[in-house]
Amino acid sequence: MTRALLVLLLLAGAACVFALAVGSVAVTPSELWQVMTGQGEPLSRTLVLELRLPRALSAFAAGGLLAMAGALMQVLLRNPLADPYVLGLSGGAATGALLAMLLGAGMLLVSGAAFAGALFATLLVFGLAHGTGSWTPSRLLLTGVVIAAGWGAAITLMLAITPAHQLPGMLYWLMGDVAYARTPWPALLVLSLAVIALTPLARSLNVLARGPMQAAALGVSVRPLEWAIYLMASLLTATAVTLVGSIGFVGLIVPHMLRLVLGNDQRLILPASALAGGTLLVLADTLARTVIAPEQLPVGVITALLGVPTFLFLLYRSR
Repeated sequence: MTRALLVLLLLAGAACVFALAVGSVAVTPSELWQVMTGQGEPLSRTLVLELRLPRALSAFAAGGLLAMAGALMQVLLRNPLADPYVLGLSGGAATGALLAMLLGAGMLLVSGAAFAGALFATLLVFGLAHGTGSWTPSRLLLTGVVIAAGWGAAITLMLAITPAHQLPGMLYWLMGDVAYARTPWPALLVLSLAVIALTPLARSLNVLARGPMQAAALGVSVRPLEWAIYLMASLLTATAVTLVGSIGFVGLIVPHMLRLVLGNDQRLILPASALAGGTLLVLADTLARTVIAPEQLPVGVITALLGVPTFLFLLYRSR
């Protein structure tokens, strides 16, 4: 377990170094070393420390948050197709954040609105999918897709009434664009605290993954644990959406692939998801800003190109 996490940590570090060196203006390893040791030319220092480093850290934080949220949802639902984007959590967070932005709220209120939107979307999806009986994975998935479409309609309505000067930033933010990310440190703090907080719950999550009845029989407080997962997944999704906008399929691809390779032990999957999700989004963002340089693509386009065929393949396998 320690070896796998060490490998993922090294890959995350390599991805961040790669993101710092690659771009419209290449930075050689020697120049990068000089900058990181407090030397180097002023232009290189500005390029690396003020432009690329905050962007790489923001991408890593957002990817780790989304991957951990996806891992939690997949444990809760015992379904590899569960994902904050597919189930409408990202849409709810984006709707809340855009509404706050439209009303001229500050960044703190935008974050709070995103969390409220994600939590409301979670309750709405699970409430409608449950109905008067118990939910099934297919029913939950269909409910999430419909609710996500509803959030899309609400977002379209808000864009239609938004003043013209606010539209470009909002549109790029909706597509998922790390270029507009502000400071990465609050998101990195939330990611670190989430890993620390969830580590003691990993054994209970392992039991919950076998089903709520078995978990209750083995002494797990199922309902409080489920509510903790709801709240944590909403918080992680809202933090990522507030930072980089709506980015899909990271929470679907990363936890599922890690389970295929590392097994289903949440003591390993949760921190591994944080590292692997961050690494994936750092590499995707590097590709987004270099593939047609000097023009940049929203990173959400890259993750969608990876996630859509993966989602369809998993849906096909789960027939």
